[in-house]
Formats: sequence, structure tokens, C-alpha cells
Amino acid sequence: MNTLETIFAAKLLDVKAIKLQPENPFTWASGWKSPFYCDNRKTLSFPALRTFVKTELTRLVMENFPEADAVAGVATGAIAQGALVADELGMPFAYVRSKPKDHGLANLIEGELPAGAKVVVVEDLISTGGSSLKAVEALRNAGFEVVGMVASYTYGFDVAKKAFEDAKVTLMTLTNYEAVLEAALNTGYISQEQIPTLNEWRSNPSEWRK
Repeated sequence: MNTLETIFAAKLLDVKAIKLQPENPFTWASGWKSPFYCDNRKTLSFPALRTFVKTELTRLVMENFPEADAVAGVATGAIAQGALVADELGMPFAYVRSKPKDHGLANLIEGELPAGAKVVVVEDLISTGGSSLKAVEALRNAGFEVVGMVASYTYGFDVAKKAFEDAKVTLMTLTNYEAVLEAALNTGYISQEQIPTLNEWRSNPSEWRK
């Protein structure tokens, strides 16, 4: 069955923004070993796909967070996507750094949003949720109301689900781990025999193949 999740997953696979390598795992910045790598920033290089992402993220905002009156992107991966969404919605835009700039004004939030704005946060990818929720905390500390977050992709890790629940942040995404596996199987990108390895990793990613 073609859904938005599987259609977008197939598009990501088509431009090689997602790579599945169960037999030759990647090493993430966190040190985790992973058979899975997702780079949503590649979508910016393909005009039709860039427009698709912009349109669908905008739709998620309009349908789920109609009260939003400003947009914030999470640096660096979601700065471009966030700006595209803000432009489509005709809203002010800012982005949140992972840490304050070490020179000049030492800004953590770059740009200017109306005081007390109801902000929807745009992210490109959710893994543990840590960096995404740090951006939420920064916005809240600056006096803004975060009404929710939209993202292109989530791994759906339990640790991330709990973190978002604890932070009281509603997350909506264009696609997810299950949809990517479905699309990858449908296109022959991976075989059924590789699924157990992928699911073993996802059930305990921090300890996988240590």
C-alpha cells in the first residue's frame, strides 16, 4: 500500500539519501554502530524532491499545528528545510544552534522571532531526540511557546519516544524506519533475510555489535 511514508521513503532510497548496509555497518557520531544511515540533506540537491519535502512538511504544520505563527530550524541539518517551510507559510524564521556561537554576540538562537511567538520546530532527522529537544529547551528558555515539531524522518527509537513525551513535545514526521524497510523490500534494495539483523539493531542500537 502506497502511503506518504512509503512514497517518501522510496524517494529517499532513490537518491541514495538512505543507505542500508547490515553486513557493513556505519559508525555514527555518537559512536553507535548502525546498519542504517539517513542523510536528508541530500534532498536539497534535487529540485522536485526539495519541493516535495517543503510541501509535505508545510502540510504537517498546517494540519497539526495551526496555531503556529513562527518557525525555527535545528542547526545545521534543518536550517534549509525550516527556511523553506517558513517561506511557504509566510512566517518569521530563526534557527537554533547546538551551542552558543563562540564569538560576536554568542547567539544560541539566530534570527528574530516575535516575543512570545508560538513556534513550530523543523528538524531533518530524529534519532535519540537529544539535539532536537535541546533546541526546544533553548526556545522555551527564550520565552517562546513550542507548539510541536515536524521532521522528515524518525528511527522511532524507544528512548526518543520517551524523551519527547517527557518534554511534552508532539512530533510529526514524513517517514519512519518501518516505511523505509517496506520500501527497501519492495524495490529489492534489501532482502527479507536481512530484516532480522536490522530489527535486532533497532531494538537495542546503543549496544549493537559492541
